[in-house]
Amino acid sequence: MTHKVHPKIYRIREISDWDSRGFYGKKFPQFLREDFEIRKFLNKKLLGAGVQSIEIERFSTKINIIINTARPGLVIGRGGKGIEELKTGLENKIFKNDKSQKKIDVQLEIREVKDPWSKASLVSQGVAQQLQKRIPYKRVLKQAMDKVMAHKEVKGAKIEIAGRLDGAEMCRTQWLKAGQLPLQTIRADIDYAQAQAYCTYGVIGIKVWIYKGERFC
Repeated sequence: MTHKVHPKIYRIREISDWDSRGFYGKKFPQFLREDFEIRKFLNKKLLGAGVQSIEIERFSTKINIIINTARPGLVIGRGGKGIEELKTGLENKIFKNDKSQKKIDVQLEIREVKDPWSKASLVSQGVAQQLQKRIPYKRVLKQAMDKVMAHKEVKGAKIEIAGRLDGAEMCRTQWLKAGQLPLQTIRADIDYAQAQAYCTYGVIGIKVWIYKGERFC
């Protein structure tokens, strides 16, 4: 039987890096749990804000959280109000019970994603939003693929959806592929992401692969 592995796992330290970086030391389980809670909190608060990824950098006295988003104005808010609310929420819910260590300074950094349709996570979120609006899945797949392949840096892509498509009684899988997609080549720069569309007739899973050529590091 085949063993499916996340495309990024093979490429860590070769052409990609960890989303959590810094010195964890002997408190690795505690800090790892905090990382999951931070991402869960931010993804819930910034639902619909086009968040591509959340990177966490840990230092001895501070933690830097980098939010890559296609809609930075919605995250920052008027006069920076949104940033202050997120920072206050993180300090009250994530770090309030940790009395064994020194007070940690939480810093938020917002980075704009200029080409949303070249990022797998944002493409999967866009497909999920359209499916939740009951748009026919064939039209959603074709429109999304056309927008992805319109970028010069994209060499190939694949979009796969599975579930009760258009409210059908039986679940099935449909996919659309264009260009090249060498999944067995380690130097291939492949961006992968998955999302879920919560429809009235059930949950539809979405997977996106975007191939951006080969990288030699």
